[in-house]
Amino acid sequence: MGELIHISRIRIEKDKGPVRRAYIESFPDPVRYGVHGGIKKFYGVEPEEDLPTTLDHMVAAVAG
Repeated sequence: MGELIHISRIRIEKDKGPVRRAYIESFPDPVRYGVHGGIKKFYGVEPEEDLPTTLDHMVAAVAG
């Protein structure tokens, strides 16, 4: 087995509706997630504000 180089320590807190906050170890501010565009249409929700989805975050990470 290869050498372990990192363990992600993340805490998720759910707010109202689809909005949630991800607290990532070593970063003082949370990352906010929610829904927007086709995602909110798919789930049939209309949030108070549009926010990036976790899917957006993963695509950005892979594309980077």
